[in-house]
Amino acid sequence: MKKLDLRLLRMIKTTKGQFISITVIIAAALCIYMLFGMTNVNIRNTVDFYYDLTNINDIQVQLIRIPQGALKEINTIEGIKEVQGRISFDVPLSVQNKDEKVSVRIISLPSDGEKINKLYYMNGKDSAVDSDSVILLEQFAKARNIRPGDVIAPYINGREHKLNVSAIAASPEFIYLMENDQSLMPANEKFGVAYVNEAFAQSLYGYRGSYNEVLITLEKGSNIDDVVEVIEKKLDKYGVKRIIKLEDQLSNNVLTQKMDGIEQMAAAIPVMFLGVASIIISIMLSRIVNNDRMAIGVLKAMGYGNIGVLSHYIKYSLMIGMTGSIIGILGGLLLSRPFTNIFVLYFNIPVIRMEIYYSYMIKAILLTSMFCIASGLFGAKSVIRIMPADSLRPEAPKSGKRILLERMGFVWHRLSFSWKMVIRNIARTKRRFILLVFGLALTYAINTVPLYEGVAIPQMFNLQYGVYQKMDYAIDFTHPMSKSVMVDLKKLIDVEHMEAKIEYPFKLTNGWRERNVFIIGVPQDTSFYEFRDSSQRTVSLEPNRIFITKALSKTLNVQQGDTLKIKNFLPGKKDVEVEIGGVIEQYMGVNAYMEIETMERLLTEKNLITGVTLASQDQIKDKLKDVKNIASINSVADMKTAFLEFLDTMILATRLYLLFGGVLGFAIIYNSTIVGISERNMEFASLRILGFDKNDIFWMITRENALMALAAILVGIPMGMGIIKGFAESFSSEVITFPIILSAEIFITAAVATVFFVSIAQLAAYKKIHSLNFIDALKSRIS
Repeated sequence: MKKLDLRLLRMIKTTKGQFISITVIIAAALCIYMLFGMTNVNIRNTVDFYYDLTNINDIQVQLIRIPQGALKEINTIEGIKEVQGRISFDVPLSVQNKDEKVSVRIISLPSDGEKINKLYYMNGKDSAVDSDSVILLEQFAKARNIRPGDVIAPYINGREHKLNVSAIAASPEFIYLMENDQSLMPANEKFGVAYVNEAFAQSLYGYRGSYNEVLITLEKGSNIDDVVEVIEKKLDKYGVKRIIKLEDQLSNNVLTQKMDGIEQMAAAIPVMFLGVASIIISIMLSRIVNNDRMAIGVLKAMGYGNIGVLSHYIKYSLMIGMTGSIIGILGGLLLSRPFTNIFVLYFNIPVIRMEIYYSYMIKAILLTSMFCIASGLFGAKSVIRIMPADSLRPEAPKSGKRILLERMGFVWHRLSFSWKMVIRNIARTKRRFILLVFGLALTYAINTVPLYEGVAIPQMFNLQYGVYQKMDYAIDFTHPMSKSVMVDLKKLIDVEHMEAKIEYPFKLTNGWRERNVFIIGVPQDTSFYEFRDSSQRTVSLEPNRIFITKALSKTLNVQQGDTLKIKNFLPGKKDVEVEIGGVIEQYMGVNAYMEIETMERLLTEKNLITGVTLASQDQIKDKLKDVKNIASINSVADMKTAFLEFLDTMILATRLYLLFGGVLGFAIIYNSTIVGISERNMEFASLRILGFDKNDIFWMITRENALMALAAILVGIPMGMGIIKGFAESFSSEVITFPIILSAEIFITAAVATVFFVSIAQLAAYKKIHSLNFIDALKSRIS
């Protein structure tokens, strides 16, 4: 082994504490990179395989009614491969606990077996269901502990139907089970899907020989937008409600958003960690080179050139990087399988495709090498300036000068001797102090993200269902009904207040931009909806205007005062152009709103409504379970219960994120403290002679780190604001919109967390201070 390599090993042994702490940062960075990166690819490949296996639909069309014979007409459209009709309705389910509100979506299966959206049978027989049996979706069955052979009792058209569970199955359409895009999170025990025989469903709902949904798959290479345009024209006479492409399908959209989020984390977090590690390495190498002046001079006198000596110190940086890489890659590989399994279970995907992607290993090593070489060059560059003859003499002290604070006598004279030394030392090592402040500020900024989530998500829920929407229940009918039905409902239940609503899907168009959304018509003086703009100012509905959500305004690139074209899918109704009256905040889902009389006049029929909203303390679901023509009853109280359960898991995730930020903060403070102690060994020895004890020196270093932490928090606040804004914009979608919340609670808690981890690092350095031999430091100025 070469002499320099032996010296390298001794150097690692001497600085093992710092070596290990930086290695941990790099290992954490690459573990996250491997873990999130490979999980992302494995999940995407698994989903693609599952979609191919079950032949998921490319397009889903929701209609009022389409005859069975019209499916052949659809099949003639160029680019379409297969077509399948079905019936779908949401109905309440009878359960033992009468206070519990549970609903299921009844979906028909063709008698000759499904060709599109095939079920993946987990338990029970895999044949077409009989008229008195049902196949249950796996998530719902697990949540309610239902097995094949059990009986469920949905209320269909006001009658309770007892159905035998013949099988449990998974569906590619519901890998992430959510009732609608207004739901913040899944509630598997509250909402499920039940598959029944087609003839049975048609007889129940009066759809003999017809359907209200059509599933379509496309030939490879077909342009989906062109096909959708043709479908709209061909099926207009059947009352098209909504055309949903696979990319917009709720379950697939949520999955894609989550995978995109993991992909972004796999790219951003490792770079942050490696950046901080690079700062620490460069500072530590700068100190090592300074202490090795005489040894470097001797090496050069013996014939080693600048490149050879510089490479020696860069190797030290690379050794840290490679050690961290090996640990991080192995950790990522070991964790990627269970992490992928967790996601597969979370999204209820019954199959799994898992591989080891060696390209991620190569990228991880290359990325680490780049950071380590750069930090090694930056930290050890002073090697080139060291001359053999000069190195045998102690380095001339830098010329001192009065700092700005010293010129402010009224301040400077009030400081103690210890504080003056602290401030002078910071002024003497300004560049290092700035780099460390930046690294610690990054730690602070990282800590703000999970804290932001902890504040934003509850606030989103409280605003959405406590301010923007104030009803207790929302009832949807199976078909449009006369407003007089409100009188009938008031006879059946105790109601404090009730309002009519109209809700239909339309296509909103602005030039080439278009989006299918539900327009909701509510009374102009509505008590249940409070519309606000981005500044939380109240927005009032105006006649002859349309009001759209912020997410929709971005999608269509429109603002208040612009005009939108509304394509009407209702038979016999013309398309209209309407001015945008305002852009409103809404965190869940994408909708547009109109004053109900304007909507009746421009888009729908007079005196026909599709549902009601109401305030009531009565047992609404229990009393209305036998009432015909009610498709669904949604309770805000049920949503709150599900949200509180979701909040527990979110708190755990927040703690894990804070732990990652804490690792960074600990490493920065610990290494900077150790470097400072090593550089100022003789200075501290002199202070001991002057009467300072080890605790005095410890508190002096603590003051320096406290100033560093304070400066980092001040710098980290705008950095945290920027990261929060970037997070909110990156993770917002049409399903969910994250508000930008910059509350004092977030930044104060992040500051407390930062101070906590800084304190732990400071205590870890306490042992180092007490183990120093200050007498040896006085024997020579060169250590």
